[in-house]
Amino acid sequence: MRRPTRRAAAAAGALLLFSCATPGAAPGPSVSGLPGWRTEDHAAALAAFETGCAAAIDAQDVRICAKARALGRAGEVAARRFFETSFRVEAPPARGLLTAYFAPVYEARRSPGADFTAPLRGRPADLPAADGKAGGGAPYADRAAIEARAAGDALAWMRPEELFMLQVQGSGALIFGDGGRMKARFDGTNGAPYLAIGGVLRQRGLIGAAAVAQDITSWLATHRGPPADDIMRLDRRYVFFRLEPDDGVDPVGAAGIPLIPGRAIAVDLAAHSLGELFWIDASRPGAAAALPTYRRLAVALDTGGAIKGAARADLYLGRSAAAGLEAGRVRHGLYLYRLAPAVVASP
Repeated sequence: MRRPTRRAAAAAGALLLFSCATPGAAPGPSVSGLPGWRTEDHAAALAAFETGCAAAIDAQDVRICAKARALGRAGEVAARRFFETSFRVEAPPARGLLTAYFAPVYEARRSPGADFTAPLRGRPADLPAADGKAGGGAPYADRAAIEARAAGDALAWMRPEELFMLQVQGSGALIFGDGGRMKARFDGTNGAPYLAIGGVLRQRGLIGAAAVAQDITSWLATHRGPPADDIMRLDRRYVFFRLEPDDGVDPVGAAGIPLIPGRAIAVDLAAHSLGELFWIDASRPGAAAALPTYRRLAVALDTGGAIKGAARADLYLGRSAAAGLEAGRVRHGLYLYRLAPAVVASP
């Protein structure tokens, strides 16, 4: 859902430079005063913005996108000047949460066997366009009910815990036993709310308080069968996929644009719009093995079932194993500053 279009305010008899701020949003610091701004790679950020701003549809966002693209491959000085003169900062509504995700690569098989017992399912014919509501508005089947169905039309077969984690991430790549590779792309959900099973495992003392995503996967693999199934079914949300040739490109997000590692975020579309530019100021001092801070410009190119609220963001980190390891460690307190285009209003 897009926010209302932001209107330019005219100043009689003269041109007025002002922030195109969301109604009710408090002004933040100057762009140059953002925490960590001096150490940003502004040229890399501009290149990412030139790609990601294609998702913008608001008139002022489109205008600023064209201005950025006119710069081409600008150097550090020009890129920094562009951001500092083209945007104003809106203060974050509250301290929120930054997590991260990646596009995993998993083994798969074309038929079930050995550990590969979980079917990767395509979107069912009876799932309406508005995911999760069957005929008459009744909720669609939950995870347990879907898993109980026959799977003669499975797209592939995976290890159960890896299929589950693929559903959490939303997309990824599959490597088959014959060496073939396919990309698994998100193709809808049953509409059930997402439940983070890591919290359940911690509450039950099954993993440590500092455990990360890799520890969750390991526990599920070690307890494969009824114990792991019971835990996974607590998350009633179920994701369906479609398979496409793996072109080696990062997955496409909700904006219809390939995600940019380290520069694309998933946001709540009830609070933000695709194509908008944000400054991430996230910290988690003292966290074992995690980076203490994330401070950078990022573009809203995706959304997700667990991303709720104006102060919530999920940072896409890429396709590599290293990206997966890093993503599992990101759970940082977040101040999410929106950068609103500064516009010139005609008198």
